[in-house]
Amino acid sequence: MDRLLNVTTAVSAVLLFIVLFSVRRAHIRVEYSVSWLAAALAMLVLSRARPLLDAARDFMGLPDSPLTLFLLAGAGALIMLFRFSIVVSHLRDDNVALAQRVAMLEYRLRSLGDHEG
Repeated sequence: MDRLLNVTTAVSAVLLFIVLFSVRRAHIRVEYSVSWLAAALAMLVLSRARPLLDAARDFMGLPDSPLTLFLLAGAGALIMLFRFSIVVSHLRDDNVALAQRVAMLEYRLRSLGDHEG
């Protein structure tokens, strides 16, 4: 069980490094990196703070501490996925509205050009 928690610690440290590197290189926006940083830090803390993990295990009624860690990580990933789905949906709606406005402007420009000539 300790080996699994050590692997989880390593994975969360790598995730922290990747997110920070991506923010520095402007591959990911800061507002989106906050969720990833929070998830990586939560995984790191839970994998190192055994009493906290055991308390969460007892509260959830699960038989194993690593199972608790991965259940919490999976729940966090689902929440982040849902949040990003909302962002993508808003971007799609904004993109459609922008395309419609561009089409209306093109129509107006063409109709002004027809009236001048």
